[in-house]
Amino acid sequence: MTVKRIVTNIASDRLEGARGFYGAILGLEIVMDFGWIMTFAGEGRSAPQISIASEGGSGTAVPDLSIEVDNLDEIHQRVLAAGLAVEYGPVNEPWGVRRFYVRDPFNRLVNILQHSEVAGRA
Repeated sequence: MTVKRIVTNIASDRLEGARGFYGAILGLEIVMDFGWIMTFAGEGRSAPQISIASEGGSGTAVPDLSIEVDNLDEIHQRVLAAGLAVEYGPVNEPWGVRRFYVRDPFNRLVNILQHSEVAGRA
């Protein structure tokens, strides 16, 4: 038996709000839209992961979602241009990631991160 995919489900009656955040800001593509459920996906293939945490690291709250990107600064600029409040960061963390926290349209705390080696930052 192999776990092929893990999908985070967020309950909301405001699905259109997801288009702006997950579509326009993060660049995810809508791969399913039945009117009552909208699923976004990125390019590429990744292994399923789930994290269990007592804190978010560096004394922060545990985020609801962590999304790894290939250009943190670009996503950060999109977040600011959309008028969203950054709740933490951007900061280089001692465990090798650069990240920031922002809330999505459903008030979920989202950890946007890039591995420091990829970003060229230590």
